[in-house]
Amino acid sequence: MTMLDGTNRTDLAQAVLLDDPEFLRAIVERTVQALLEEEMSAHLGAERYERSGERRGYRNGTKPRTLTTRVGTLELLIPQDRDGTFSTELFGRYQRSEQALVASLMEMYVQGVSTRKVAAITEQLCGTRFSKSQVSALAGRLDTELATWRERPLTAPSYPYVWVDARYEHVRVDGRVISQGVLLVSGLRGDDGRREILGVAVADTESAATYQEVFRSLKARGLTGVRLVISDDHAGLRQAITKHFQGASWQRCQVHVTRNLCGQVALAKRASLAAGLREVFAAPTWSQARAVAGRLAEQWRTSHPRVAEQIEEELEECLSCLAFPAEHQARIRTTNGLERLSQELKRRTRVVRIFPNREACLRLVSALAAEQSDEWVSGRRYLDVGLLTEEHHDLAVPLLAAD
Repeated sequence: MTMLDGTNRTDLAQAVLLDDPEFLRAIVERTVQALLEEEMSAHLGAERYERSGERRGYRNGTKPRTLTTRVGTLELLIPQDRDGTFSTELFGRYQRSEQALVASLMEMYVQGVSTRKVAAITEQLCGTRFSKSQVSALAGRLDTELATWRERPLTAPSYPYVWVDARYEHVRVDGRVISQGVLLVSGLRGDDGRREILGVAVADTESAATYQEVFRSLKARGLTGVRLVISDDHAGLRQAITKHFQGASWQRCQVHVTRNLCGQVALAKRASLAAGLREVFAAPTWSQARAVAGRLAEQWRTSHPRVAEQIEEELEECLSCLAFPAEHQARIRTTNGLERLSQELKRRTRVVRIFPNREACLRLVSALAAEQSDEWVSGRRYLDVGLLTEEHHDLAVPLLAAD
């Protein structure tokens, strides 16, 4: 509908919503509600109770819906039609603008984009500029939401499998650029067999104290019933696992082991070594795997004695998964379950290169982890936990002693 001065009322309402934060919420709510009714009339070709030969349908009540704006939360009643074909253009357009705005603000804080650049982006998207204080306030609310998510109670009755992975990012701390560990912990829910991101942290992961603090926090939030922890080999991490998950087993990531061993031989020989390791890991029982590993070690003893020694002494750490259901083994022998999240982190942090501080790094990791966790929890079952019986727990290989 067009006003006397030629201004489209939908555009005017959006301008009010986006550019005048002092406008009273109640007035905005009434204005938007009136626009929704006008959209429905245009959609049906007739006003409410109007008899018209051009009518294309009939109203069928309303559906309550809230719309969060910068002047407050609007309580709206979205008109419905009998055929279910009505979709409000104003609501969708406003939501897209808000989502784009929030995304752009997040980009500044999680990717180190300057305030000036974000101001230009928001002006282009929404027709308005935001001050640095407004941007900081919005980011502060985002941080509060992410902190609440990181500290949420873990509600599953048990988490029999826990995966731990770490990657490293460059972060500016006290004026210096240093390497900081991004620690990711996921778990299998013992009630429905779905995965969940349990925790994230950004810290100096060279110390066992860092891992111990993460595990202590997870247990305080409700992590229990852990039977197997899957991770890469790290002295501090192993110490923390041994201390906090006594009675559980430790599975060293087979992919990481393969990479480490293949990195010690010439490029032309790596395919052969990798094939031999796959044969070890494909063995159906612990004894068969040990026999294959022994033969593989002999093959490499003359040319690469150190590799042979590691095969004999360290591959046993990669075989704990064999004590658990065969249907589970492909997914509990590595930390690859976290690979998608790690790849997304890598894609985003490649743009950032250097985070301005730990908080910015943690913000990005938390936002992506929360999104991934929601997808997992609401998605399909990852493993059938009904196959996991006490028998498997009793057969599990015990954790190695702390160094």
